[in-house]
Amino acid sequence: MRRLRVYADTSVYGGCFDAEFQVESRAFFREVSAGRFVLLIAQITVRELAMAPHRVRSVLHELQPETMEFLPFSDEVRLLRDAYMEFGILAPASAGDAEHVASATVGEADLLVSWNFKHIVHFDKIAAFQAVNVLRGYKPVRIHSPREVIEV
Repeated sequence: MRRLRVYADTSVYGGCFDAEFQVESRAFFREVSAGRFVLLIAQITVRELAMAPHRVRSVLHELQPETMEFLPFSDEVRLLRDAYMEFGILAPASAGDAEHVASATVGEADLLVSWNFKHIVHFDKIAAFQAVNVLRGYKPVRIHSPREVIEV
């Protein structure tokens, strides 16, 4: 059976150390380690983790290489990120959030997981991201919180 390709934004890594999100975040990464998911990691995630506390960075470093796939930054990602802002989904101040969604979309993720309920995991935003994706010839990426995708 094909493993789901899942893009986790930086909030999921940090969620491992947040009382509100740690149970589900840690469960998500355990499922990555167990081989349920292929974890997609973009340049924006690497950049954001580089600025995070050591314990947050360690979440990525503790994963086995065969559980991950690195997604390069490309003109395609940049153009889609910019389209999200041009369509008013996110303001330029949230370009990083737009880049997460664009990276997941261009990287052909089956799912994007995030704890960012303001800019990513929000019903209005999800519909708008999907509309722009379809207009630009991409398949819609399913956007959920880790709570919705882990096995309980």
